[in-house]
Amino acid sequence: MNWRFVINQLGLLSLLLSAAMMVVGVAGWLFEWRSPDSVDTVALLALLGTIGGSVLVGGLLWLRTRGSVKHIGRREALLLVGVSWLIGAAVAGMPYLLWAHWHTAPGEQHPFLDPVNCYFEAMSGLTTTGATVLGDDYAIEALPQSLLLWRAFTQWLGGLGIVVLFVAVLPTLGVGGKRLFRVEAPGPAPEGLRPHIRETATTLWLIYLILTGVEVVALKIAGMTWFDSFCHTFTTVATAGFSPKDASLGHYASPAIHTIVIIFMVLAGVNFGLYYQLSRKRFRQVLQDTELRVYLGLLLVGTAIVTLSLINSPITLTKDLTVLEPSAASAIHHGLFTAVSIQTTTGFVTSDFNLWPFAAQAVLVLAMFIGGSAGSTAGGLKVIRIWVALKIMLAEIEHVFRPQVVRPVRLGNRVVDDELKLATVAYILGLVVLFIVGAVAVMLLEQWTGSNTCDFRTAAASSIACLFNIGPGLGHVGAIENYAWLTTGSKIVLTLMMALGRLEVFAIIVLVIPRFWRAD
Repeated sequence: MNWRFVINQLGLLSLLLSAAMMVVGVAGWLFEWRSPDSVDTVALLALLGTIGGSVLVGGLLWLRTRGSVKHIGRREALLLVGVSWLIGAAVAGMPYLLWAHWHTAPGEQHPFLDPVNCYFEAMSGLTTTGATVLGDDYAIEALPQSLLLWRAFTQWLGGLGIVVLFVAVLPTLGVGGKRLFRVEAPGPAPEGLRPHIRETATTLWLIYLILTGVEVVALKIAGMTWFDSFCHTFTTVATAGFSPKDASLGHYASPAIHTIVIIFMVLAGVNFGLYYQLSRKRFRQVLQDTELRVYLGLLLVGTAIVTLSLINSPITLTKDLTVLEPSAASAIHHGLFTAVSIQTTTGFVTSDFNLWPFAAQAVLVLAMFIGGSAGSTAGGLKVIRIWVALKIMLAEIEHVFRPQVVRPVRLGNRVVDDELKLATVAYILGLVVLFIVGAVAVMLLEQWTGSNTCDFRTAAASSIACLFNIGPGLGHVGAIENYAWLTTGSKIVLTLMMALGRLEVFAIIVLVIPRFWRAD
């Protein structure tokens, strides 16, 4: 194990996060400066304190390991990616903790006084989950704008992965960057868009930046403030879901704003490699992409079922809990928004789907499992894996009554090899097992502490919502609920589930296998 190189890169990562925090701190101060009464100097000091500590530690690590051999094998790549997210969440959560301790008067309570809550919120941000401990008596909108901006920006960083950004801007990784990219990039191992991995990562981030810029301007034109436009864009293109508003997107009664967000949630759930193909004018290749067709088809079918089930049902809005009488217009509006939000694992809400009919909830739960496309910012099992698994199942069914026929599993014109088949089935099985373990663990931990709030529906929903990086679930972690009421043990379990889901299980699990640490 090349420890010096791993430590060197972790030091650089700490410096990179510090630089990002500095940019957000300046931007947050500028937003607050426009309204002097809203300037929160404690929040700015909390950001500066975190920056100082992170620069000091990261700088020392980097300086002490300069000149290390720039070699990274598979084990180093796995270790660096896994530890990067665990350490990154600690750095990202520190401003919340410092602000709460410096801002809160003696005897007052706030979720961010608890380090576990801060780590939970930060991991939820970096993994683009969108689960929060804020709400109820501790409103999201009560946070200073600089912290709200940082909260949204952590999700933007996590969208394509802080490690992909690492590869794009730090050429010191060299050839080893390809191993990092394959571990971090969401979905099955992607094919390089460009000959070199650094060019690939840079191309992906350029596409990401373009989508970000376009949505910011669109939301501003539709009626949002610049601050809200940036915050919601950061979390939309990352399919993440943190909103600076307690009612999420339900705060806005504007169909134009909802439509813009729907469009960009759909776009963010598409394989980013297809955007590169579009830039090269390879339109036929994009239109013939199997996963894209299945992804859009699932969105249409899911939306149709949800909408039809809502036709005769009242809809409770997240803003002021206003109840809308049943109508086709409201069913289409909120059914479409919610189906897209859940399928893409964004997690924005406009209405309380906890109160929806069973058919609508069943479709939403299924959509939570499926998620978006491989190579997108969305979570879930990924559409391509579901499609491959279905094809494998159909092939096995045919083999039962026609054993002499050997029919290869195809994706478009490509044959799926046995290695990919096995990896797909193993991954799906692994996530199903983790979902069950997470649900049971939360249920037992809550019952062990004497909590009567957590039923199995809530425990299962929290496990799905965190493992597949969705955010809101059902039951007591639903659209208008939060995770603050859970015990410390449950939050730790769910924080780990977020990391496992974001890094697609194996990059974290290998770290607890003894053979991983043994010398070759």
